[in-house]
Amino acid sequence: MSALPKSFAAAGLASNVPTDLLIGGQWRPAAGGERIEVLDPSTGEVIVSVADATVEDGLEAVAAASAALPGWAATPPRRRAEILRKCFELMTARADFFARLISLENGKALPDARAEVAYAAEFFRWFAEEAVRVIGELSVAPGGANRILVEHQPIGVSVLVTPWNFPAAMATRKLGPALAAGCTTVLKPASETPLTAFAMAALMEEAGVPPGVVNVVTSTRSAPVVNAMLHDPRVRKLSFTGSTQVGRILLKEAADQVLSCSMELGGNAPFVVFDDADLDKALDGAMIAKMRNGGEACTAANRFLVQRGIAEAFSAGLARRMAALSMGAGYAETTQVGPLVNRAALERIAGWVDEARAGGARVLTGGTPDPRPGFYYPPTVVTDVPAGARLLVDEIFGPVAPISIFDSVDEAVGMANASEYGLIAYVYTEDLRKGLQVSERLEAGMVGINRGIVSDPAAPFGGVKQSGLGREGAHLGIMEFLETKYIAAAW
Repeated sequence: MSALPKSFAAAGLASNVPTDLLIGGQWRPAAGGERIEVLDPSTGEVIVSVADATVEDGLEAVAAASAALPGWAATPPRRRAEILRKCFELMTARADFFARLISLENGKALPDARAEVAYAAEFFRWFAEEAVRVIGELSVAPGGANRILVEHQPIGVSVLVTPWNFPAAMATRKLGPALAAGCTTVLKPASETPLTAFAMAALMEEAGVPPGVVNVVTSTRSAPVVNAMLHDPRVRKLSFTGSTQVGRILLKEAADQVLSCSMELGGNAPFVVFDDADLDKALDGAMIAKMRNGGEACTAANRFLVQRGIAEAFSAGLARRMAALSMGAGYAETTQVGPLVNRAALERIAGWVDEARAGGARVLTGGTPDPRPGFYYPPTVVTDVPAGARLLVDEIFGPVAPISIFDSVDEAVGMANASEYGLIAYVYTEDLRKGLQVSERLEAGMVGINRGIVSDPAAPFGGVKQSGLGREGAHLGIMEFLETKYIAAAW
């Protein structure tokens, strides 16, 4: 490890993390010797550099995972469970360290980072419990000729590709079930936030994960490195969290080897507020659904659809609450909203708000980039957004809340479903029957009724339409990393 960077002290961090690739239990530089500069979004300054993997490095990581597979797959489920439980305990004990590290490289406010660490650690605990509950089936064939024996086996070497917005949770949501199932892995975290992945891999080594079971490669050559791994016949699984655009590309690449794919892709979540909703509860939920992680979440409320009778009060209340949020460096204790992850995100969101304003939208609060160093955009509320504006069509991934008005239930459902995405939706009403009826009509994999957050390791996370394939979390999460085998037997 290199000397402790100055930025670590600014974030309240007193210990370092690895910055090289983890392949076969060895921390090593990239084959080409190149490095990736990791920026602090709160200042725009370089924190440290990490290894920039080549295609050769990616394939060596696959080879290491393949070599470790027979031993790990044969490890008793209870032993795998105990190791995952140890991962949970270590991560929980070091929660402050991980929260500050996430804030440093991601920019999110410390309260959000602390919530992420707790959520991430829970995937280790949940799948420690699921590891010993992979149950098969035994039945008699209807014709009586034989028994039908069904068992589940590890799918094999798994490539895990994770995004920058939840660098800990998106990794544990894949590593937990993969290891519980008996699979070995190659984790490729986002190059914007690699430090959390490296720190977590070191923790997993300490917890007893054998060499080669978890390999970590970071690279600015994501497409060629991942594509090479997906075309290696030793790889049998791809689990990806990221944009729908990239997901489509990876699905095409995975088709060449007919890989099993779990895809958690983009969202365009509608937040539907009916006239009979409790206004304060709806505003409380809106702040959570929109501003968790500063809006940089696939589950973030993207479009606020508000019934006409409550629209004015809701819009004014949301603008007041958004304007009152304290913006600053993610790792400052007083910060409620940190910076965006990079300059490209800042420029994109500013451009979309300007486009909506030019089309006649009204900005109730915010709407102008903050001039301080770093990548800051203030919490923003926009009304009268013209149809077709990118704020309504595309995933914002930032602290901007566009509000549209509807009159009837049918209109609300139509507006909510008018998207290629279908990850999550939120419904606020005091009429439970209406809430459930609307929830069943919404084209979304998850719905929160009078709740601004639904994520839970014990619940199946995933979407429909172009928001993804498969589910993470719950018992379904471990099944994504298992193959079903049928054995015909007679006795």
